[in-house]
Formats: sequence, C-alpha cells, structure tokens
Amino acid sequence: MILTANNIYKSFAKTKDSKIEILKNVSLNLEEKKITVIVGASGAGKSTLLHILSGLDKPDAGSVKINDKDIFSFNDKQLSKFRNSHLGFVFQFHHLLPEFTAAENISIPILIQGKSMNEASERTHELLKSVGIAERADHKPSELSGGEQQRVAVARALANNPDIVFADEPTGNLDSANSEILHELFIKLKEEYSQTFLVVTHNPELIKLGDTILEMKDGVFI
Repeated sequence: MILTANNIYKSFAKTKDSKIEILKNVSLNLEEKKITVIVGASGAGKSTLLHILSGLDKPDAGSVKINDKDIFSFNDKQLSKFRNSHLGFVFQFHHLLPEFTAAENISIPILIQGKSMNEASERTHELLKSVGIAERADHKPSELSGGEQQRVAVARALANNPDIVFADEPTGNLDSANSEILHELFIKLKEEYSQTFLVVTHNPELIKLGDTILEMKDGVFI
C-alpha cells in the first residue's frame, strides 16, 4: 500500500462550546498504481479527508503514512517540500497562474524542485503531449477553454513524477463532454505512467474510473 491512514478524526468549531465532527475514526489503505474513487454527497467529509491524506490539513487524531513516512512527523517546511516532491494536486478550479503560459505553469514546480531549465522544458513538453494539448503550450489560461485549462492542471500535477495525484472534484467546473475527456485522460495516465490517483467526487460518472470505490456518509465509510 502506498498510503495508509489510521483512525482519522476531524472536527470544526460550531460555537464557542460546541463542534461538528466531520471525520469519525476513518481508516484507509491506498493501493499503488490504481485509481481509488471516494464518492458521497456534499458534506460527507470527502474533501476534508483528501486534504488530510495529502497533508494540506491536519487531523485532530490519527496518522497518515505515505511510503511508510509519517507525514505529520514533518515540520511545515519539510511537509511543503514533501508535497512538492511526492504529491500532485488537481482541484475543481484549475488555479493556473494567469500571467504565465500553459508550459510555464507546468514548468514552475519542476524548477522549484531544483531541476534545470532544459529538464523542465523536456518534461513539460512530454506532459503537454500526454494530455493532448502540445499545440497550446504558449497560450495563457485566458486563451484556453475550461477543458484545456484543466488538462494543463493535470499535467502540472504530474510535473514532478508524484507518488500520488490527489484530485478533488476535478470535473466540477466541466461540462459532460469535457468531463468524459478528463475521465479517459486519468485512465490513460494511470497506464502510461503507472500513476496512483485518489479522486474525490459526487459525480456518478466519475465512479467509472475507479479500480476501488469507497463511499462516505456523515464522516465514515459505508
């Protein structure tokens, strides 16, 4: 298992004297080179769990290990470095930097990791080709369609050969045609790069992606 989470609890303050439990003793094993899909209604705790599993948030209790490394034993600087080197992210909104081209958006994480401009350029070209928009490399986000922007975001998530790509409602802003393209792209990338994906969604069509499908309700797996 590439990721193991045990006994995750998370709550948020509702008032000064009360709180809402979001995750209740959640445990999960993530299989390598597979697509795992977590489904459930809005408010089930899916995105909160993804943020904890990826180190974007911390649980009240519980542990998360990625490749046998306890990610919450890291300090903030170490955790940021670990995320950049080992994890990729695709969100509902693409979060591309508007002043940079598609190619530059993908290259930035590679350069941050200390790779040369030539290495970044080669990897970026390879990824743009893999996601099917090599001809759009020099276009800025405002010059791309929503589907193209999200494909750039997927390529950026793969920039540093991550151990896991975490995708939080990745088709939430796409129409049905572009959603289907993204579904097929995830499957292609899993096979091409032996990539591990964890996808959170309430889109029933996205369930087709999953090698493993887990359903959440009221902060627990059912």
